Amino acid sequence: MRRSEAILQTVALTAASLLWQTTTTIEAFQSNSLLFSRIKPSQNVNSPQQYKSSLLYRAEGDESSDDDEFNDAVFAEWDEDERTASKMDDQPAPWKKNARWESLNPRVKLKVIEEAHQRAIRNKQKREPLQDKKRRMMEFYKKTQNRKRRDSRVKRPLPFTARTPLSNLTINSNINGTIISLTDFGVYVDVGTECDGLLHISQITRDEFIVHPRQCFSPGDEVDVRVKNFNPDMKKLWLTMLPIEEEEEEENEDNDGEDRILLEDVAVDDELWGEIVRVTDYGAYIDMGVEVTGFLHFMDHPDFGIVKGAHPREFMSVGQRVRVWASDVDGERRRIKLTANRPESLPVLKRELRY
Repeated sequence: MRRSEAILQTVALTAASLLWQTTTTIEAFQSNSLLFSRIKPSQNVNSPQQYKSSLLYRAEGDESSDDDEFNDAVFAEWDEDERTASKMDDQPAPWKKNARWESLNPRVKLKVIEEAHQRAIRNKQKREPLQDKKRRMMEFYKKTQNRKRRDSRVKRPLPFTARTPLSNLTINSNINGTIISLTDFGVYVDVGTECDGLLHISQITRDEFIVHPRQCFSPGDEVDVRVKNFNPDMKKLWLTMLPIEEEEEEENEDNDGEDRILLEDVAVDDELWGEIVRVTDYGAYIDMGVEVTGFLHFMDHPDFGIVKGAHPREFMSVGQRVRVWASDVDGERRRIKLTANRPESLPVLKRELRY
């Protein structure tokens, strides 16, 4: 089928070429007929060149010729025909002009057209004004940000029509959830209820200090949490990952607040004894029997610097008893900053030697 189509196309192109040549020949013949019709019978002229030379010869002998205007018109027409004919001879034949393009595969043609289109777009972008280029770059940036935002969205495991009411939950029940989003103060977890639960940053762990929840989690992670509290009327749910034992110890410490030392009774450079209750990347929290726990920075510990680059957990541990001094007491923020190095402002006991 393709071979027959190619043969028909070749025949059509050949016929078009013959018709074009015939038309050109007829036009040239008509032009020459008009030229030779003005030649006198007495003249022996067989071509336009001979006619032109005869006219020049006659003009030299007889300057008062009546046919000068006609001869000039004939010469101009003849020169125009020659220039047209030379241009047409230089041009390729119609059946040879697009022969290479027609012989290409359709897929190759599409690829060539697409590359030319992309090249034209690049050239146009190079010539575009600076304001248009800035606007185009801003649109591209916005589209990229929107695409990242859509990709970061977590698909919820259950539709909103098949969720459990908060009233059906029980406190201290363990449930599995999916992290939906991260904030500076915690993460929101989808546990299959009518609203997402908040896992506060302080309820993640007591072993280390967490600056941002992204240190531990990312959207889409599955976590095991425990129901700390909920309020069906306000549609709020609080979650925790701390063991029940740690919460009970904290509650017992809060209940013993009547027997503890008031913050106003603690002064700078007071010597205190306490127990380390939590070690973080920056230091340790120490329970000294005061109504608030004090913070001991790892650089204020005597063992700091013995091992270069050592983590605070290597020279401080939970349950260890330490002697500290209060370096700063903030009554408004209710904070105590501690140091394990004896302050230089305190007097040093000297023993006198007698001989």
